[in-house]
Amino acid sequence: MSTRTARPKGPRSRDPHWLYQESVQSPDVHFSFFDRVYRQHSGRLPLSLKEDFCGTALLSAEWVEWRRQNTAIGVDLDAPTLKWGLQHNIAVLSDDQRRRVRLVRGNVLDVTKPRVDLTVAFNFSYNIFHTRDALRAYFRAARRSLAPGGMFICDMFGGWDAQKPMVERTRHRGFTYLWELEHFDPIANFARFHIHFKFHDRGGIRKAFTYEWRLWTIPEVCDLLKEAGFGRVDLYWEGTDRRTGFGNSVFRKVTATTTSPGWIVFFVASNAAKRA
Repeated sequence: MSTRTARPKGPRSRDPHWLYQESVQSPDVHFSFFDRVYRQHSGRLPLSLKEDFCGTALLSAEWVEWRRQNTAIGVDLDAPTLKWGLQHNIAVLSDDQRRRVRLVRGNVLDVTKPRVDLTVAFNFSYNIFHTRDALRAYFRAARRSLAPGGMFICDMFGGWDAQKPMVERTRHRGFTYLWELEHFDPIANFARFHIHFKFHDRGGIRKAFTYEWRLWTIPEVCDLLKEAGFGRVDLYWEGTDRRTGFGNSVFRKVTATTTSPGWIVFFVASNAAKRA
C-alpha cells in the first residue's frame, strides 16, 4: 500500500517538482497494470523494476511501498532532480524501503544491470530520441536490462489535439496545471511543449518544464521494438470516462481502434511469447 500521504500536500513551497508529481503522475494506477500484464505473461508478480528517465523517482519510491519484496532502480541524468527525489520521495520511506531502492545518475543507454523483471519509460520521455537509430539503441538497452521473462513498458499519447497549438488546463487544489503545445512541425513530427502552473491565490510558474520531442507513431515504435529484438509487442489502449470525456486509467489490449482528440496507449514488449 502506498504511503504517499506522508509526502507534502499543497503547493506550500510552490516547488515545480511537487506540482508536477501532483499533476502528472499516478504510480498506483500503473502498478495494478504492471501486476496484471506481467502475471498474464510470466505466471507470477513482478518484483524488480527499473525506472528509466526517473526524474524525482516517485514511481520507484512508491514501487517499494507497493509490495514488501519489491526493489527499484531509478536512472536519470539530471543530478539536481535526483537530489530532490532523494530528499522528498526516498527520505520519507522506511529504513527497509530505502534499502530496496537505488537511484543512479547515468545514461539510460548504459545502465542495464542488474537485470530486472520490468523496465519502464513513462511520461513519454523516450521522445527525446529524435532519430530511428537513437530510439532503437534505447530499446536495445531496455531489452538488455531485462531478466528472463522480463517486460518493457512505455507509453504514448496522440490524437488530433496533439498536433495543434493549444493550452490545456486542469484544475487542482490550490493551483491549475497548464499543458501547452507551442509549436508542431508535421514534416519532422517535432513538437515543443511547456508545462506552466497558475496558483489560485496569485502568481504562478511559466515554463516550469519544456520538452522538445519527436512525436513517434504507433507503427514506428512497434517496428523499432521488434528491430531491437523484442519477440512480442502488445498494445493496451486507455478507455474513456463517459461522464468527463477524458481517460479512465483502464487499459485494455487492442489490435485496432478508432482515433479521437486525445488518447494514450501502453506498449508492452517482451522477449518471449506469452505463456499458454
